Amino acid sequence: MYVWPCAVVLAQYLWFHRRSLPGKAILEIGAGTSLPGIIAAKCGAEVILSDSSELPHCLEICWQSCRMNNLPKVHVVGLTWGHVSQDLLALPPQDIILASDVFFEPEDFEDILTTVYFLMQKNPKVQLWSTYQIRSADWSLEALLYKWDMKCVHIPLESFDADKEDIAESALPGRHTVEMLVISFAKDSL
Repeated sequence: MYVWPCAVVLAQYLWFHRRSLPGKAILEIGAGTSLPGIIAAKCGAEVILSDSSELPHCLEICWQSCRMNNLPKVHVVGLTWGHVSQDLLALPPQDIILASDVFFEPEDFEDILTTVYFLMQKNPKVQLWSTYQIRSADWSLEALLYKWDMKCVHIPLESFDADKEDIAESALPGRHTVEMLVISFAKDSL
């Protein structure tokens, strides 16, 4: 497992907003090494980490991150994007969903948004805070966001001190082009 540049940028965004996190219900999807979720938990959020239920070694990495950071109250669940499972159904409403570099393979984009849409049904005010690394100009979420009645706001990296090649004494994000997005339901009235 590896901490990707996007995880460092999303962790920086969480740190920048740390005073608003205590007591928030936060779910990290595709957590892997769980850096953003760990930061959220350290800042006082009630965190659930998730990765694919089909990849038990990824779930074990989430557990290891919790143990290494002395976070016994953080829950870990297996969620496979696009699949309705007992674990997905049992999740309580969330305030924030974290997604670091999950928009990696275009064939997964719709499954990810399907899962997020389901979670938004539980709390229409929930926001998806997501970072992704630009890999191809041909890949776009716009049509899928429209299909799922969602909107996206691009957050300038300089607005939360993430426009550098190194953050928090890490060599990440380096020279990778990372975008920060906040995705929510398109209807403001919800």
